[in-house]
Amino acid sequence: MYVNVLGPLTLRHGTQSGVPTAMKPRKVLSLLLLNDGRVVPAATLMTELWDGAPPRTGPTTLQTYILHLRKLLAQALSVPTAVITRDILQTRPGGYCFILRSGQLDVHRYYDLVAEADCALDAGDERTAEAVYRRALAVWQGPALVDVVHGRPLQAEVARLEQSRLTVTERSIETRLRLGGHQEALSDLASLVVEHRFHEGMHGQYMLALHRSGQRTRALAVYQRLRLTMAEELGLEPSVKLQRLQQAVLVSDPRLDHEAGAPGRGPVVA
Repeated sequence: MYVNVLGPLTLRHGTQSGVPTAMKPRKVLSLLLLNDGRVVPAATLMTELWDGAPPRTGPTTLQTYILHLRKLLAQALSVPTAVITRDILQTRPGGYCFILRSGQLDVHRYYDLVAEADCALDAGDERTAEAVYRRALAVWQGPALVDVVHGRPLQAEVARLEQSRLTVTERSIETRLRLGGHQEALSDLASLVVEHRFHEGMHGQYMLALHRSGQRTRALAVYQRLRLTMAEELGLEPSVKLQRLQQAVLVSDPRLDHEAGAPGRGPVVA
């Protein structure tokens, strides 16, 4: 059995799917999967289903959804429902717990790769770190649980995953820039600054990549566009750090051309 939540929700064993078609059972399954190995209180599941205002029949309806999930899993795995109840989708005091083996959930694979890349970066092996960061990001097949409607508990879990993805993306590109991959990074950064309109770190990386690619005018235009957008929509100025980068690009500070940086997770430009 392999489960994907970093993209569309899938749970497959061979050609068999264990994902229900109805949205409310999908929400229950998603929340249980994102808390793999931990008890999800029944109250939290009901908040996900009914936004804190469950009907009087809420506990019974939730039990029905759990029973439906167990039957679907039993069919997908070709085992008795009792095996699912005992080993996979367990009833625990106050709630339910989904048990997966190591490597069955794409989130496990993603976090394992991020940890491997972080260790390589801490050891000064930037080439390995950059390659493994890319492998970690390749685990994603789109926004987390893109085909599931999120209640408040799921929103919190998905926000945590998406923030991790953003952080790892920025760290991967920073490492790539340190290794001299500025031209290769340009297309990724051009898309990322459109998607994340106020993310100063990615705008700074884009400016640096453009400058190192001989496109100083475009690098300065990226800064001016961000500055105008922030002023008009947020009433703010870019950070001092980004202002310093803009000044460095403006005067073609030779320090911007140093492709290799010190090992670790410090900024490309101080």
